[in-house]
Amino acid sequence: MSRKETALRYFANQSDSTKTRIASGIELNRKGSANIRLKTADGSPLPENITLELNQKNHEFKFGANIFMLDEFECQEKNAIYRQKFPEIFNLATVPFYWSDLEPERGKPRYAADSPKVYRRPAPDLCVSYCKENGIEPKCHCLNYDVFLPKWLEGATVTEHKNALIKRFREIAERYGADIPSFEVTNETIQNCKSKFFYEDDFVEWSFRMADRYFPGNRLIINDYNVWYPENYTNRHPYYMQIERLLREGITHLDSVGIQFHSFFPKENEERSAAQRYNPETLFKMMDLYAKFGLPEQITEMTIPAYSDTEEDEFVQAELLRNVYTTFFSHPAMEAVIYWNVVDGYAAFAPQGDMTAGENKYFGGLLRFDMSEKPGYKMLKQLINEEWHTSAAVPVKDGAASFRGFYGEYDVKVHADGKVIPATLNLSKEGPKNLTITI
Repeated sequence: MSRKETALRYFANQSDSTKTRIASGIELNRKGSANIRLKTADGSPLPENITLELNQKNHEFKFGANIFMLDEFECQEKNAIYRQKFPEIFNLATVPFYWSDLEPERGKPRYAADSPKVYRRPAPDLCVSYCKENGIEPKCHCLNYDVFLPKWLEGATVTEHKNALIKRFREIAERYGADIPSFEVTNETIQNCKSKFFYEDDFVEWSFRMADRYFPGNRLIINDYNVWYPENYTNRHPYYMQIERLLREGITHLDSVGIQFHSFFPKENEERSAAQRYNPETLFKMMDLYAKFGLPEQITEMTIPAYSDTEEDEFVQAELLRNVYTTFFSHPAMEAVIYWNVVDGYAAFAPQGDMTAGENKYFGGLLRFDMSEKPGYKMLKQLINEEWHTSAAVPVKDGAASFRGFYGEYDVKVHADGKVIPATLNLSKEGPKNLTITI
């Protein structure tokens, strides 16, 4: 059996049974209808024969990736290509706030753009500035991630650790609270970690209460991994019970449930693993399970391996991406899908360009090491910017018009009396559907 048949067989076999749910899900959950009323700024009568030209410029749904390689490549040419290609697909960027790398020396955090370099850890100021320039939403990863405890805090008492975290939360809130809408509060707590505090009963609850104190107007996210196995599709999984307990303990400021989707398994295990990860039935089962909390969901970290740079492997990666993105995009609870490493050869736990080590060995990037576009990159660009995109010419009658399109921001050109008047509008899933344009 070819890799194509092995990896894609569940999507192929379930195509007839899932296509209606996916198509109707996208139509119902990602698109909306709006009524538009035009008026003049001075109250004068509207011109005759008005037409609106609508062109979507951004999605409300978040398509993201980590931005760990911003200005981190070995040459300026690659840095420039990365800066150019990132916003061609992504409207969200996960910014690294790993404590051990952000504050390797106590009291000297690397916030500023000109801070000393740490590989795959660009300074937050640099990332936020780039995001502002390119209309990208930055996201913090992560406020309290115990695996990345600074060396200077190892061995600290629980009280010392909490006081250091309070200082960290306060500093980050003061510097970035107005510019970064979303903060992952805890990450990967279903594993062994480093600190004494981690093994206290209130580690997660305390972290969210402190986050609520210092980030009252921001969106707070919980994040974890290791859920995509049959025995985990129940309310008895530790992650599910952890969220359940948070809500029961009165943690009301929990805005999104983050679920990782790294397919870090050997190629020879793909046939078995596809039954869990590349299977619409199990994808929907997991999303439906966590939707019971009534909270939005995010795929916070995704890697789909190609395993090599052969034509067949890159094709399979692209088709897997198409299928999993389409399935996630269709679900009413999902609000974001965040890819992880954009470029091959620059992933974690491996030297640059060593495709045999660490996460590099999975060939999980969307761009090759030479920055050329893989089929997966081209496919996502087409899917997000063309297939899931609305452009329309809408006639206006008696000062009113209506249209249906994907939720997001739109550039509008009002054609009236031989003139073209620019305007903007925002069609939001949760926002008003009666919109006004003043000309």
